[in-house]
Amino acid sequence: MQIHPVILCGGSGTRLWPMSRGGYPKQYLKLTGENTLVQQTAMRLRGIADIAAPIVVTNSEQRFLVAEQLRQIGVASAAIVLEPVSRNTAAAIAVSALLALRDSAESLLLVLPSDHVIADEPAFVKAAETAAQIAKDGYLVTFGITPTEPHTGYGYIRTGMALLDGASTFAVDAFVEKPDAATAQRFILEGGHYWNSGMFMLKASTYLEELRRYEPEIALHAELSLSAAQHDNDFVRLDAQAFSASPDISVDHAVMEKTKRAAVVATANLGWNDIGSWTALAEIAERDPQGNAQFGDVLTEAMTNSYIRAEHRLVAAIGLDNVVIVETADAVLVAHRERAQDVKKIVAQLNALGRHESVTHRRVVRPWGSYEGIDSGDRFQVKRIVVDPGAQLSLQMHHHRAEHWIVVKGTALVTNGDKEILLTENQSTYIPLGITHRLLNPGKIPLELIEVQSGAYLGEDDIVRFEDTYGRVPMA
Repeated sequence: MQIHPVILCGGSGTRLWPMSRGGYPKQYLKLTGENTLVQQTAMRLRGIADIAAPIVVTNSEQRFLVAEQLRQIGVASAAIVLEPVSRNTAAAIAVSALLALRDSAESLLLVLPSDHVIADEPAFVKAAETAAQIAKDGYLVTFGITPTEPHTGYGYIRTGMALLDGASTFAVDAFVEKPDAATAQRFILEGGHYWNSGMFMLKASTYLEELRRYEPEIALHAELSLSAAQHDNDFVRLDAQAFSASPDISVDHAVMEKTKRAAVVATANLGWNDIGSWTALAEIAERDPQGNAQFGDVLTEAMTNSYIRAEHRLVAAIGLDNVVIVETADAVLVAHRERAQDVKKIVAQLNALGRHESVTHRRVVRPWGSYEGIDSGDRFQVKRIVVDPGAQLSLQMHHHRAEHWIVVKGTALVTNGDKEILLTENQSTYIPLGITHRLLNPGKIPLELIEVQSGAYLGEDDIVRFEDTYGRVPMA
């Protein structure tokens, strides 16, 4: 009975702003090691027996991010499902179950958020294989984490009767919403309560059967959106009209809290953390004798119990206790560790003001490479553009700006109107307003160039696309 991993990648991760942003959320960041969180999620599957290629669920904006990050670690996905809108986990898992059933009527799903940390991967593998034993018998299995403190930010699972001899597997007696501090403390003292990790092992057919019982509209629109989906290589673009009509409900509320088949595998030593805030990330970071976790170019004096991260420049901190300081190219966060959850309020303010810092970094990733703003002023803007080997931008034109390209590294093949020009280092070309143009890297190393834009309007939405390798919707 093969296990089909389902990696859920649609989150925005606003509680880890300014590093995690709407267009580049935390699952694509290297927060706890040399690999990103989504890469870590995919890599820890390798030890599980009878594991299939993962089904990844994300959105159109992030599709090339996840595809490239999986390619970097040599993982080929079975499918990358593109949700036209977010409809929570019940619908995402339903579509994944339908895809898995195309392989076998006995398929199991191992559902994993893409942004969790698990320190003890062998323990995770063992827990997954135990969960598979009971899931194949028709149980819908969640992974419960033994609580280490009376945490009020997690939902809890209360266990019922034991299911397997010699294994910490139980029927679920009840799911409990996030408790207050006194209730959480009582759960710790009573025992038999576990944090709800948001990870599941489900038989695909059983999940769909229970979903049709309790939330038939979700099951229906999952089927309709998949049957009308467009397939583009590994990408499965769900039908927007059908999927948008699905109710927006989590798998917990849609099925797990209602079904009579819920079970839990209780895990004690996974080293699990959902890093839902800077405080949570600080708790699992290596600290110096003063209790500080430091990353990047950081100097401190009389600092204690703090998390300090410098991404682009020197950060110096003096005489503070229990704070979070995070520096990026275009934003700096300073917060008391006990108020780190409130960073989402700053993100809300940014959104209300229409500022880009909630969505994009100064360096913006594109399927062909990246661009980074260097300078801007009245009627001009300067960018550093990097194009991956073999990649190309769309064939496009602009109504309101002209561009000057100067190659600083590599080789560029430029379409400029009706001419094609090969440019090498220190060579340049000028593209007048309204002229059709394209940039291609024909070489074996990244192409780097400086782009100087000039004109009355310099927004990214002043792009008319005529051809595009990456299937992006034309902009105007």
